Amino acid sequence: MNDSSTLTERLSSFGYQAGWALTRRLPTSVADRLFTWVADKISDRGRGPEQLRANLGRVVGDANVTRELVRDSMRSYMRYWREAFQLPSIAGPELAAQIHSGFGTADVRRLDEAIARGRGVVLSLPHSGNWDMAGVWLVDYFGQFATVAERLKPESLFEAFVEYRESLGFEVLALSGGETPPFARLREVLDDGGIVCLLGERDLSGRGVEVSFFGERTSMPAGAARLAQETGAALMVYHSSYVDGGWVSSISEELDTSVPLPDIVQQQADIFARNISAAPADWHMLQPLWFSDLSASRRRRLGLDTDEPGRGAGS
Repeated sequence: MNDSSTLTERLSSFGYQAGWALTRRLPTSVADRLFTWVADKISDRGRGPEQLRANLGRVVGDANVTRELVRDSMRSYMRYWREAFQLPSIAGPELAAQIHSGFGTADVRRLDEAIARGRGVVLSLPHSGNWDMAGVWLVDYFGQFATVAERLKPESLFEAFVEYRESLGFEVLALSGGETPPFARLREVLDDGGIVCLLGERDLSGRGVEVSFFGERTSMPAGAARLAQETGAALMVYHSSYVDGGWVSSISEELDTSVPLPDIVQQQADIFARNISAAPADWHMLQPLWFSDLSASRRRRLGLDTDEPGRGAGS
């Protein structure tokens, strides 16, 4: 690792930790105005970023990616960070009750019924709305659950994120670099009738299952599907989006896990797409996701065609 990379990582770690320290001391109205201002600066008032525009184009069609949609999407993304920085000081029964009010009756009943069967539940989520709020609600409603976190650099930043989520009552396992692989511990949780939550539309390992997502090829992680298939746990999709000052949440029907693994992951992708289409501004996907947006070198590493034209900024 070169000195510039190390410096960048340290500055990133400092920025996040300063955000946690400072934002929770601000009145919510002041923090909201500040993060909205930052969002508008980043989005250039809806003219960018390029990759965000390209990703939204898959959801709503390129002609419908307006400056307002891009602006609102970046505001939603920054709202997530504002809430994340404030969560350690606002989490509790009152907040959980607000989140609970954003569910439909059938959504909570589905989860209750799945839990009552005693075989564990896997909840798969896209990067939409505020997935940490889902965790706050689960801790209040059910108790501790287990999840997996990407190992960020530097280590101090990763440890800060783990400490933050554990302070909210989550059990957090490192995706890599831990004493034991997380899969074994997740199986234990499910075998004991517990809940596992996994973000499900970004294939960080490059070893995921190819799916069609909004009509284009990409890959998604198979961990949630594999856990459900191997343990007999129920697999359901949890979705979060924003409405005014609150949150709207949904939990899908159980997915059919009796079919081959790629078919389960495709079911999951189809539900993600349906939910994201209903609230596109709240889908926080600023990175290349589809194969056609990856750089030629990365497509070669993944064994993909290298002449497929991209629509975004590449990676």
